[in-house]
Amino acid sequence: MNEPNWWHPVAAERELGGEPLAVRLCGRDLVLWRDAQGRPHAFDDRCPHRGAALSLGRVRDGQLQCVYHGWCFDGGGRCTTVPAVPGFIPSASAAVKAHALTSSHGLLWLGLDGSTQRAAPALTGLPPREIVCGPFDAATSAPRVVENFLDMSHFAFVHAGFLGEARHAEVPHHEVTLAPDGRPVAPQYRAWQPRASATSQDGAWVDYRYEVLAPYCAVLRKRADAVAGALDEAYALWCCPRDEETTRVWFTLFTSDATTPDEDLRAFQATIFGQDRPVLESQRPKRLPVSGGEVASAADRLSAAYRRYLRDSGITFGVC
Repeated sequence: MNEPNWWHPVAAERELGGEPLAVRLCGRDLVLWRDAQGRPHAFDDRCPHRGAALSLGRVRDGQLQCVYHGWCFDGGGRCTTVPAVPGFIPSASAAVKAHALTSSHGLLWLGLDGSTQRAAPALTGLPPREIVCGPFDAATSAPRVVENFLDMSHFAFVHAGFLGEARHAEVPHHEVTLAPDGRPVAPQYRAWQPRASATSQDGAWVDYRYEVLAPYCAVLRKRADAVAGALDEAYALWCCPRDEETTRVWFTLFTSDATTPDEDLRAFQATIFGQDRPVLESQRPKRLPVSGGEVASAADRLSAAYRRYLRDSGITFGVC
């Protein structure tokens, strides 16, 4: 599978404090921790001595210490101390496997097995205020979550009264193009929304721009018609494929709203995802069918392009 060649979000930066944090990515248990300088590190969540979870340990003198026998590991994974044998210098075989870790848009991104072939997505030209929302967990595959985010025809039913309403259920014709590297883009899609954002009280026509950023990440930008209080906003969806059929999700909200408290904006996004989640978790199969098996309509052209993109990218995790 090609998933290890990509960077994946595994935690919000604010989630990782002074204690080790257990995370899971592509069926693998991992641990995140910060050294004495606050630098984040990522290891396999398994002590090489007797297999205990390192996430149960603690950070001691800027190193990660195993809860079981107190073995300590530096930021590169090298074992530096075996308390039961003072003065012993551990060999390289005592090291724990370390993984590349970086930060972007308020999240920590991990490259499995040290791979840096596919960089974490970069976003530019968006509204200045960034708010990370989540995490949200869903008992479905990451591709199902992304396809739902790209789906234009569910607003009138799943998000009635918020992002759509039944009298405006029609999906107008729209173009789907491809970025130079094959990522699908819908440059413009126009929809009526009764309450397009946390602060909206009146309905408005909203122009959307959708872009797939990576196999499990996408962004949409929203521009409402010129009405009082209209906002410029964008929502980035970041999915961590924990297992084939379980996903952890964050959103980064980019907004021109300078006054609404962060928690109010996060609560609105939690409401929207809370409407999506039971539908997502009801879908069968939980893995996204990319080679047939489901009926499509003309309203699904962006979804069809996303499925082709996954096939062309060699993605096998979370699809069938």
